Amino acid sequence: MATVTRVLPWRRAVAPVHTEIQGVVDRYKARWPKSSADLLVRAYEMADEAHQGQRRKSGEPYILHPVAVASVVAEMGLDDVSIAAALLHDAVEDTGIELIEIGSEFGSDVAALVDGVTKLDRVRFATKQAQQAATLRKMLVAMAQDLRVLLIKLADRLHNMRTLGALQPTKQEQIARETLDVYAPLAHRLGMQEVRNELEDLAFAALYPKRYAEIDRLLAERTPAQDAYVEGVSQTISERLSKVSVQAHVTGRTKHHWAVYEKMVVKGRSFDEIFDLVGIRVVVSTIRDAYGALGSIHSTWKPVAGRFKDYIAMPKFNLYQSLHTTVIGPEGMSLEVQIRTEDMHQRAEHGVAAHWRYKDPSEGSGADMPWLNSIVDWQAETDDPEEFMRTLAVDLDQDEVYVFTPTGDVVTLATQATPIDFAYAIHTDIGDSTIGAKIDGRLVPLDRQLQSGDTVEIFTSKVDGAGPSRDWLEIATTPKAKNGIKQWFAKSDREELTEIGREQITEAMRQEGLRAQLLIESDELLRVAEQFNRSDLAVLYEAVGKGDLQASSIAKRLVANLRGEESSQRLPAKPAQHRGSRRRRTSGVHVEGFEDSLVRLAGCCNPVPGDEILGFVTKGRGISIHRHDCSNAFELVGYSGARQIEVDWDAAFNGQFRTSVEIRALDRDRLLADVVSVISDHHLSISSAHTFTGDDQVSVLQFDIEVGDPTLLEQLLGALREIDAVFDAHRIMPNSVRPPS
Repeated sequence: MATVTRVLPWRRAVAPVHTEIQGVVDRYKARWPKSSADLLVRAYEMADEAHQGQRRKSGEPYILHPVAVASVVAEMGLDDVSIAAALLHDAVEDTGIELIEIGSEFGSDVAALVDGVTKLDRVRFATKQAQQAATLRKMLVAMAQDLRVLLIKLADRLHNMRTLGALQPTKQEQIARETLDVYAPLAHRLGMQEVRNELEDLAFAALYPKRYAEIDRLLAERTPAQDAYVEGVSQTISERLSKVSVQAHVTGRTKHHWAVYEKMVVKGRSFDEIFDLVGIRVVVSTIRDAYGALGSIHSTWKPVAGRFKDYIAMPKFNLYQSLHTTVIGPEGMSLEVQIRTEDMHQRAEHGVAAHWRYKDPSEGSGADMPWLNSIVDWQAETDDPEEFMRTLAVDLDQDEVYVFTPTGDVVTLATQATPIDFAYAIHTDIGDSTIGAKIDGRLVPLDRQLQSGDTVEIFTSKVDGAGPSRDWLEIATTPKAKNGIKQWFAKSDREELTEIGREQITEAMRQEGLRAQLLIESDELLRVAEQFNRSDLAVLYEAVGKGDLQASSIAKRLVANLRGEESSQRLPAKPAQHRGSRRRRTSGVHVEGFEDSLVRLAGCCNPVPGDEILGFVTKGRGISIHRHDCSNAFELVGYSGARQIEVDWDAAFNGQFRTSVEIRALDRDRLLADVVSVISDHHLSISSAHTFTGDDQVSVLQFDIEVGDPTLLEQLLGALREIDAVFDAHRIMPNSVRPPS
């Protein structure tokens, strides 16, 4: 077999694009024969003058690019406003022309389209990723109002990809990756398969040139045999259809390079195992003829079970319509056949541009494409540029399923969508309060994947403030659902952290002897917040609740400010004593005969008044006080030989002791906030907090608190047990062991 030599697409000979406007005018007049081309000529003249002296990376005059873009737009059949905008699409970005000048000269419609495709290069962003995300966000919002924005942008990207070879390799890779992840899927969403296929192949060649060249060679080697096979199959179909009085145009279609490569990678097939490199397309006059042709083909060759899809009765998300079937054709080869009307064919190849009616402004919006409005909705809710770009790429790459509400309304979702995605698609509030779902009248788990044709019913909680589970982030697939869940928890967490921080600051004020009730919402505290670079008190509370700031630092700064202002009304008569002293007189423990010794409460078991305690004389560390059931105390008695002494609690002591409590509850909204509120109501200070929720939806909350009156601890535990969803609250007894028998 003779060797077939092929080259990368942008290195092949390409017909030159003339700088004159006549070629663009001719294409426009072919679609709009009765319309004037005056707007195009004037737009070209302005663009030519604006780009005078500018050159592309290839060395060619820059005006070649807008003319080429305008030519692609004209081939799409778009109106003169769109073509004029294409000619001027880089004028605002790359020249001294202002948008207001374009509006004044050519009208607001042209200016709006130019603005929609203009990059945001004049705005400073922290990263290139942020720049890219901002540009795409602007374009998405603009194209939701007028899809011509995206059509012009796709034409712009198509010509840039055709001339990609003039750029540096790193720049080629960056642009090609963006094209493959965003712009080719957008073309697919608009049903523009020709544009999509060319963008994918050009990006493929740039990213993987050796793989592209090899597939190109293999396709070229197989082409002669395939052409002969397709010709024979096409003739057979034409003859069979003619016998049943169906007039049809039968052609072969070849898979493009990227599609072949994807099938090899995704399905793990070798090139020789891919039998549907060439398919058959049958174009008929009417829908009735389409179904008639389907019956004739199925009577000629055996259809493959499960491979028939009726996209005429149920169009795709991009309004694509066609009948798809796979049959076992001649020589036992698998053969894919597409059957559609002429109108459907034009839509399939050129998408929304195939029958764009610009004389009616209502046709210029994306109202008939729910996916577009969905993207616009969630993009406004996403602040992270990387997350936005990543999620956009995933969302655009997904096919869709069609499900029904109980009232019969159709809801379009991405494949692998779940009832959670459905609930958030209906309304965010419904998503937040979802507790269960039915599909076709049967209860199903919330992680059940939806199938086209399912009727979905959502059950919601009647409890105020009901919210989602964090586990839903692993179940949800759509950006709207994921962002809705994240926003709910962000708000909920802020509220809980704010309450915790407020309580910690209040307690810190009390420790400094300040009148917390007067100061917690005061202008003096707001001044402290500003000194710590926090805009308001809520932000300050949240920062303390998260641990970014220490409540003690806030209180000390407040004291310093008040002393500077000599505000005696809100200051203590003398500084409050620190509770960190561990001497006998502040320990709360009486040790007969050791009045001058250091007495400390052991941190391993944290004894509090009322506990049975033991004292041990330690070398160099004074007297250590343990609970009698402490494992360390047992070791000291049994093995270390430490000298044990008699100790008891000092009834007259009025200090603070640290202890730990644990609460177990079924996870629910605002559980942490309710627990903190109860602790606050008992005027106890929280030293630290730890929370955990397991797969069984049981939350474990642990708090280190400071308490003086032991009876107050029991009251607290009783109050905690009364909280809704709490089934246990107890004091943590570290190092506790059963005494030896």
